[in-house]
Amino acid sequence: MVNVQIEPSWKQHLLAEFEKPYFEQLTAVVRREYGSFTCYPPGPLIFNAFNLCPFDSVKVVIIGQDPYHEPGQAHGLSFSVQDGVPFPPSLQNIFKEIEQDLGTPVPQSGNLERWASQGVLLLNATLTVRAHQANSHSLIGWRTFTDAAIAALTREREHIVYMLWGGYARSKAYMIPKDRNLVLESVHPSPLSANRGGWFGQHQFSRCNDYLRQCGQTPIEW
Repeated sequence: MVNVQIEPSWKQHLLAEFEKPYFEQLTAVVRREYGSFTCYPPGPLIFNAFNLCPFDSVKVVIIGQDPYHEPGQAHGLSFSVQDGVPFPPSLQNIFKEIEQDLGTPVPQSGNLERWASQGVLLLNATLTVRAHQANSHSLIGWRTFTDAAIAALTREREHIVYMLWGGYARSKAYMIPKDRNLVLESVHPSPLSANRGGWFGQHQFSRCNDYLRQCGQTPIEW
């Protein structure tokens, strides 16, 4: 079994994955890639989404595709950038929609750790990427692993809000029991998609919080 440094509750729920041949191969490829090329996020932050949001704390899941691939951006949380880094276009649109929906001012930082600490699992389907090459690690096994994480949540938890933005994330809708969870689907917040319509004015963030309140949970401070 590959020894993975990951938050203990997630390690327990994903233990079977770490014992499978695909994960051993995935680990070997990632080590080789990081040894030969500049890759993101930094190695210790690959499992950051899990480490900052334990299994039983998850209230909301936001699925991204793969990490940002330019210097200083990715730190293991989908759509999030590190403090002091300019907001990528998708994140700008997310903040604009939150401001329109909830009246919350656009923050100074695009670091979404504050969401993760409240129970928002910011999960990229692929957890690593080679610098300047989007989706360069999308076929090495990460998606099998992150699908297993989603499957564990849908099997063992309920009353979670799944925010599925764009075609790839929406392709995961079939995995989620809609009688026990809330699924919010929309176009991707990237300018290309958002400007065509279907991103702004969906009130996803207020709808999420309304559902959490109805289920007796504390809403997210977006």
